Amino acid sequence: MGVSTLRVNLSEADIRALIKGDTDEDRALACYRLCRRIDTVTLTDEERAYAEQILQIVVTGAAERVRRALAVTLKASPNLPPEIASKLARDIESIAVPLLESSPVLSDEDLVEILESAEPARQYAIARRETLSEAVTTALCTFGVDGAIIEALHNEAAEFNDVGMTRALDRFPTGRALQEAMLERPILPVLVSEKLAARLTGELFDRLVEKHAMPPQMAIDLATNTRERAGIDLIAQAGLQADMKRYVQQLHLNGRLTPSFVLRALCQGEVRLVEYAFAELAGIPHNKAWLLVHDGGTMGLRAIFERANMPPSLYPAFRAAIEVLHETEFDGTADDRIRFRKRMIERVLTRFQSIPDEDLNYLLEKLDYVREEAEEKRVAVG
Repeated sequence: MGVSTLRVNLSEADIRALIKGDTDEDRALACYRLCRRIDTVTLTDEERAYAEQILQIVVTGAAERVRRALAVTLKASPNLPPEIASKLARDIESIAVPLLESSPVLSDEDLVEILESAEPARQYAIARRETLSEAVTTALCTFGVDGAIIEALHNEAAEFNDVGMTRALDRFPTGRALQEAMLERPILPVLVSEKLAARLTGELFDRLVEKHAMPPQMAIDLATNTRERAGIDLIAQAGLQADMKRYVQQLHLNGRLTPSFVLRALCQGEVRLVEYAFAELAGIPHNKAWLLVHDGGTMGLRAIFERANMPPSLYPAFRAAIEVLHETEFDGTADDRIRFRKRMIERVLTRFQSIPDEDLNYLLEKLDYVREEAEEKRVAVG
């Protein structure tokens, strides 16, 4: 479509109506026609320049109704010139909000600058954008009202860092809804988990330690000190850790990397924790520990077991658990982990009768838990 074609589709009468129409309604209708044309075709540079000249006239001198027609029609269009989008995003609320929520041509710099002085309606609009960078969410956490921050936290495509989240917690230290929204995030920065752990109690604290990684030393301290709150499960925490090597080293330094702990971890399916535990205890790299633990024969596991100074009486239980791991077929469904843990614990309990009472009670409790979890999923599926 050439410039002449654009002019044909937007007639001289339309252009006159857009610029000198008798009523705002006439000018708004002409603006709508132009915007629809711009939004539905691929423009050449020449065509884009011509259309932008007309839009500049609309933005600069048109009535509110006409500017709103432009904003609403082109709110999600990649063809809206960024300079015009930036102007409209700073216009009155009814014109700015559609663009702030949907326009792909607004830059992070635009959004951050707007947030520095935006009223709540604009903050909420930005929080609902399809994607949000860390720079924008940090600005929102720094300048926004708590409701807008919560809106963004519920946006799974929004990216947050520890700086922004920490600022939000400092600004709204007693905001339970804000804390709950953070707990629902797929991943929390460890520093934020640490800050929340110092504030939360009861059910919210339980949700935090069940779903999110804690700093290794804090996890160990919380598991050790149960006077004020329920201790956390260090094995469950391992599955949330991004740096497993560091976590295992911290467990070892605190005397928590015991044979009993490693066996419990294996029976719960935390194989990666077990591999790093053997590497730490045997003083060898993780890749070598992996090869020995998963050796198809019996020599590899036996060798690393002895090098790690594990008690010989527990070897049959470890051997049974590793066999279950290698025998289990995973189909990629959500039930894989539950099915694996259930089978693992049952096999170890039936094959090895000399488990210490404390470990036996722990495994029986976990077996009850995974059975209940499996039943809940079965009922939910219907």
